[in-house]
Amino acid sequence: MAELELDLQIATDATEHLPSEADFRLWVEKALPTLSDEFEVTIRIVDEDESQALNHEYRGKDKPTNVLSFPFEAPPGLELPLLGDLVICKKIVEQEAKEQEKPLLHHWAHMTIHGILHLRGYDHINDDEADEMESLETQLLASLSISDPYLIKE
Repeated sequence: MAELELDLQIATDATEHLPSEADFRLWVEKALPTLSDEFEVTIRIVDEDESQALNHEYRGKDKPTNVLSFPFEAPPGLELPLLGDLVICKKIVEQEAKEQEKPLLHHWAHMTIHGILHLRGYDHINDDEADEMESLETQLLASLSISDPYLIKE
């Protein structure tokens, strides 16, 4: 199993109903390859203002979003175990869970795993990539007894 150094930063005053560090660690480890590599990941829980500012600066979208992924790209010749940073907006995750009628903890798990897969190089820009990434997310969540987040409720 991969060795994980997790830096969990709580950068919001609204700290009620946050998953535990153990929850985040479980979800991150679940989404890492099972190699015996060492990984460092930062997860920063933010409010809407910080999410919106980062989303605007790095993606050109002037609104808060659920999760932003910032993969670490080491300069040539430098090897570090740093995978990257996730920035997760607490209020957006809570709103989405309510709108999608999903257990809040399950949506936190999904957003964390989704972000880690982005750090690992997965994406969903085109349909084939989206199918591959969503399939992997669904498998990883199922291994945690969390139902398919992409099933649409009728």
